[in-house]
Amino acid sequence: MPNSQFRIYTQKEQGEEWLRRYRGCLPVFACVLGFTETGLIPGISAAGRTPEDRKYTAYADAEFLYYGPEHKAQYPLPPLAAGASPVLISRAVFESLKIPVYLFNAGLPQPPAVPVIDLGGTPAKCLSSGAAMGITTVHHLFKQGLLWGERLAANNQHKYVILGECVVGGTTTALAILTGLGVDAAGKVNSSHPICNHAQKWALVQAGLEKMRGSREQGAGGENFTLSSSSTPVNPLQLVAAVGDPMQVVVAGMAIAASRSCGVMLAGGTQMLAVYALISAIAQTYALSWQPEEVVVGTTRWVAEDPTGATVDLALNLGKASLTQSGRIPALLATHLSFADSRYPQLRAYEQGFVKEGMGAGAACIAAHLSQNWQQKQLLAAIEAQLERLSTASH
Repeated sequence: MPNSQFRIYTQKEQGEEWLRRYRGCLPVFACVLGFTETGLIPGISAAGRTPEDRKYTAYADAEFLYYGPEHKAQYPLPPLAAGASPVLISRAVFESLKIPVYLFNAGLPQPPAVPVIDLGGTPAKCLSSGAAMGITTVHHLFKQGLLWGERLAANNQHKYVILGECVVGGTTTALAILTGLGVDAAGKVNSSHPICNHAQKWALVQAGLEKMRGSREQGAGGENFTLSSSSTPVNPLQLVAAVGDPMQVVVAGMAIAASRSCGVMLAGGTQMLAVYALISAIAQTYALSWQPEEVVVGTTRWVAEDPTGATVDLALNLGKASLTQSGRIPALLATHLSFADSRYPQLRAYEQGFVKEGMGAGAACIAAHLSQNWQQKQLLAAIEAQLERLSTASH
């Protein structure tokens, strides 16, 4: 199915079959908000100019997605070194197409100023600690993910759900999860920077995994982490507790449960490839049924073709690790939205590699094309209209 609006980078047959199945369908969007102190490390992320700004990115994005540009926000969109929040893209599509949006708080330091479904999670400590979250919290969040995945799917039979995220520092926790699951991911992940800060991420991941290994050898906290299969080197939920963030395990649970009765698009790049790996590992470790052919990863061209990462290689590597083989390789789709001709410099910055993705932006564009056959021109006009309304409202 050649298409100028998006491209299938891996598992073309599965991707085309999925697209055929859900063409003309209107999805629902579930966005899982989380927080990791990893995001406060200087230079780790460009999703907010300073560490202080990055504390509020998820709050601001959630408010904008829910209320739109005219709303006087308690948490305005944070200043970025360059570019504009990807929530402008998501909001443009979801508002125009009237796609239902559900916001989930998986673990923010305080409640956001929007109606959210609180999952009873906690923010994660920095992954370099090797003790990001309590194992009890991780188990609880996973169960909440399963429950809500089932609920979302029940109302969307023969349709699909888009599962998105907002976690600043989330590509670094993604690298930690992928590496911990035995996936060759070093130097292959993306970031919100124009040139990915691979060395900084890798140092944090190595520190966190080293501490996790040390505490496992000592039987940390007296917890018994016996695995159901002696050949599995690490329990995936224990790995999330050590070096993950609260969003990852919620989305993994949602996708497992939802895939049993509807389609699932994991909205994001590196972060959702890590979630896909986690789904495979959890399903294998705990003998849970899911439908891999119902799950695809949808992102932006800026992620899929980022010259400073290797997203396609990363997707292919998921099929090579023993803990993730059961899920095979995911179909990776990306919108070919371009801002090269935008009249706004903050949007043109995406073409220089800033920002790239977030808040389900890439998946939103794919959904607009699938349901309403939107083309580049319509997408760009709708996104620029959001930015125009935002600048009018803030003056």
